[in-house]
Amino acid sequence: MMNDLQALTNAVLAFRDERDWAQFHRLRHLMVSLSLEAGEVLELAQWKSDEELEALVAEPQGKEALADECADVLAYLLLLADGAGIDLGQALERKLVKNAAKYPVEKSFGRRDKYTDLE
Repeated sequence: MMNDLQALTNAVLAFRDERDWAQFHRLRHLMVSLSLEAGEVLELAQWKSDEELEALVAEPQGKEALADECADVLAYLLLLADGAGIDLGQALERKLVKNAAKYPVEKSFGRRDKYTDLE
């Protein structure tokens, strides 16, 4: 199965282009759609305790529902990044470097504080 970001992007673009949907995929539309799909991930947790949510994803049907929503989020993220000319792999590498500077291990280990509160 594909797991390379570019191969996944190419597959999503091909799916989109086969349906002539690029005309609907302006950056703003992709941003809105990404947010809406992320909301659908969150909807799976609505009104559930942590235990109920863990039980949901322990069952094949619940896990598939979460996987489908995660796939929708990833598809829109790939389309958005492609449309904006962003290399997600490079962007993540740069962001990890930035986060490592903001959250040094010696100050942040085992803590959930925002970097501005780590002093």
